[in-house]
Amino acid sequence: MSLPSTLVLATGNPGKVDELRALLADLSIILVPAADLDNPPEVVEDAETLAGNARKKARAFHDHTARATLADDTGLEVAALDGRPGVHTARFAGPDATPDANKRRLLDELEGVADRRARFRTVVALVTADGTAHTFEGICRGTITTAPRGTGGFGYDPLFQPEGHDQTFAEMPADAKNEVSHRRRALDALHDFLARAA
Repeated sequence: MSLPSTLVLATGNPGKVDELRALLADLSIILVPAADLDNPPEVVEDAETLAGNARKKARAFHDHTARATLADDTGLEVAALDGRPGVHTARFAGPDATPDANKRRLLDELEGVADRRARFRTVVALVTADGTAHTFEGICRGTITTAPRGTGGFGYDPLFQPEGHDQTFAEMPADAKNEVSHRRRALDALHDFLARAA
């Protein structure tokens, strides 16, 4: 595979776009966010795995643009809940769940549970211009706190304390969180793959 000159991002999240721009800055790739496309596809994330959702989004944007595309999906996997919420992380409290409702459900399900081990897992999917798919995984292990702490981040960040740290993701400065996050680890693996193609 040769290094793509342009990479379409199957996300409208400006935070993810900024993170990718910073991480891939040394590779001279032009990044095209979904917001810059005409009529970007709307993809229903109904696959049974994180990798399946990431590949589905990347494939839809590849089919729409005929360019190399990148997508990701992230799940929170809790040991005492047999890996739930997993692929349903964003919809844990129901199809139209708010982040606060998801956090409340997680705390309710772990009420009185001693084993609070959990991990965030991100899968990044790259579909190259010729249609070949590659996936990269990043994992951050930690524990679920008994109450929300911190005001930063988003989603479950106030409940997730990564291993080796005494703060939750929501209490950590953004740059400190990004250094250890699951998404960063997946993107580092992507970067290494692209750098070898350069």
